[in-house]
Amino acid sequence: MSIAYLNGEYLPLADAHVSVLDRGFLFAEGIYEVAAVIDGRLVDSASHLARLERSASAIGLSLPIGLAAVEAVQKQLIARNGLNEGLVYLQLTGGVDAARDFLPAPDLAPTLVLFVADKPFVDSPAARTGIAVATMPDLRWARRDIKSTGLLAQAMAKRAAADAGCQEAWMVEDGFVTEGASSTAFIVTDEGIVTRPYSQAVLAGCTGAALGILATEDGIPLVRRTFTVAEALGAKEAFITSASTLCQSVVRIDDHRIGDGTPGPVATRLRALYIDFARRTAV
Repeated sequence: MSIAYLNGEYLPLADAHVSVLDRGFLFAEGIYEVAAVIDGRLVDSASHLARLERSASAIGLSLPIGLAAVEAVQKQLIARNGLNEGLVYLQLTGGVDAARDFLPAPDLAPTLVLFVADKPFVDSPAARTGIAVATMPDLRWARRDIKSTGLLAQAMAKRAAADAGCQEAWMVEDGFVTEGASSTAFIVTDEGIVTRPYSQAVLAGCTGAALGILATEDGIPLVRRTFTVAEALGAKEAFITSASTLCQSVVRIDDHRIGDGTPGPVATRLRALYIDFARRTAV
């Protein structure tokens, strides 16, 4: 039976109940983080915790426990659930608000919940074959740098992508790719690897940031600039990064094959570098 953490208590996931008056449910007033677990250890933990703190601050929430304590809870959940490879999910909301007022009471206690999911991804079949992405209009709100639990637009994009026979959606605004529905988008050109610069238009991906450093150290230039769908279709390679996919080749965008339709050498190399980094530095 899976064990979760809810507001200071470890309990069976099936018994982890949150009130219908929680502001996360009523207003989507909440943020979340997802950390990868490889070999029973947390991958790139410091980056995820720093982003958690930034997101919480951006919507005016305070963590009820410190970042070191959060990491300790994550490790406890990994141990209690015997998790070797998978994900630790964390969600922080504004807490239970009986008044259901847009302006919460100043003494409202936040809700903090964590749970784990078993998900093998290091030797994922998709990593060997590559994935397809579908492009679609970016209908999300303007503060995409906050890892918000308000994921309706992303869920709709994922459904549309699945209907098109694709595994991910690439969001497009004014002709430029912003990011994936749950990933960071990259292409490979003569310049090197290209991805959108950080701003309020995109989430600063932890996996993508680490991979960019690894690429530079390996002699692969990293260029942060916008790119169009047309440029992506003509790229040498394309790939996505996220905690749950690591680095995964994109071999088709809409109805267009990328390169020769198989995972390219740059993305394959970067995936190997990231897995080695994850195993060396996990805590």
